[in-house]
Amino acid sequence: MKSLIFCFFALFTFLGLRAQELDARVTINHQQVEGTNTSVFENLEEALTNLLNSRHWTDMQFQKNERINCNFSIQVKKYDDSDNLFNCQLSVSATRPVFNSSYTTTTFSTVDNNFNFNYKEFDQLEFRKDMIDNDLMAMIGYYVYLIIGIDMDTMSPKGGTPYLQTALDICNSAQSLSVSAKGWKAFDDGKNRHGIVNDWLDGSMEPFRNMQYKYHREGLDLMVENSERARANITEAFELLQSARENKSMSMLPQLWTEYKADEIVGIYQDHATQKEKDFLTELLGKINASKSSTWNKIK
Repeated sequence: MKSLIFCFFALFTFLGLRAQELDARVTINHQQVEGTNTSVFENLEEALTNLLNSRHWTDMQFQKNERINCNFSIQVKKYDDSDNLFNCQLSVSATRPVFNSSYTTTTFSTVDNNFNFNYKEFDQLEFRKDMIDNDLMAMIGYYVYLIIGIDMDTMSPKGGTPYLQTALDICNSAQSLSVSAKGWKAFDDGKNRHGIVNDWLDGSMEPFRNMQYKYHREGLDLMVENSERARANITEAFELLQSARENKSMSMLPQLWTEYKADEIVGIYQDHATQKEKDFLTELLGKINASKSSTWNKIK
């Protein structure tokens, strides 16, 4: 009897400690929409928050402090209550803590201008990988698995492969949802949903994925312990980034990555690197993302 009680207690303790993968915040800005009952937006915000944070998206076991911090910010541009159609812009970002510090680093950030879907107030939101039958759940599922996959890549070499593959599978399934749906097809543009995850899994972009691990796990995570060694590893990570760009010059991933890493990169090198490192970085980053040349010049 005591053994049975102990087993129940252990199971209860395990379930209490086990947490979902995400610590997500959802905000919906509907100021551009006038003359509409705001309860539909409030209901959607609450429903999405519950779905993201209460569902188990993988078979992995996360402690509460290990959950992936992420933000889903929805800007409603148009809303038609006659057919429950939302035309929105979605901003998605995710961060992860840096080992032995209070610093958090951005692992992914993007703006999706084609976040369009149907939603009726009090609709039950349910995501099923084997049944992608509406745009809203396809979009949410895609970004969830992309965020998880990228986070796992920063923790172990190409550790996010199964989750990135799920995101690609969602893309492929969603192509048949609507003739007018944008962002799911391979040739819409290089920065759309399909383009991003397809490049992430492309064999020619393997140096880019290895760069994720080198930069985060062998770089940032060692910064407190040994800043010189950490910075040297990060410089090696940029050599991998250079290889990825040479392998697939049309890929948008290096440019997208430098967009949300720009200030962090400057902080790592600005007052500490050798002149050789600074020259290498400014030349490489200038080629990848010329629009931020003024930022890269700060490294010097």
